[in-house]
Amino acid sequence: QVQLVESGGGLVQAGGSLRLSCAASGRSFSAYTIGWFRQAPGEEREFVASLWWRGDKTYYADSVKGRFTISRDNAKNTVVYLQMNRLNPEDTAVYYCGADPSGRWPSRPEDFGSWGQGTQVAVSS
Repeated sequence: QVQLVESGGGLVQAGGSLRLSCAASGRSFSAYTIGWFRQAPGEEREFVASLWWRGDKTYYADSVKGRFTISRDNAKNTVVYLQMNRLNPEDTAVYYCGADPSGRWPSRPEDFGSWGQGTQVAVSS
């Protein structure tokens, strides 16, 4: 089973940018769809973006479309990035990555597992 570790979170002013990383240990991402989700205090975890490694396809939540970009590191089959631009306070949350082995596209939120520990993103106004 793949194990995931998120990094790259931090505190940024509104309008700023951050790049999050999701790194795998144990196996490569080639057989997975990797998804980014986020959870704000008192809220449920929500889908942000996903990338189907084998099909090289991406999918975004409407709330981040045009601002966030999910991408893969082709030199390492074990890293997926989430570039977040034009951040606003509503983007404040703990960001998690998860792995979906089902091969279904697009993935359903319930297809994801192997969650990492999360990385905190805070956007000040």
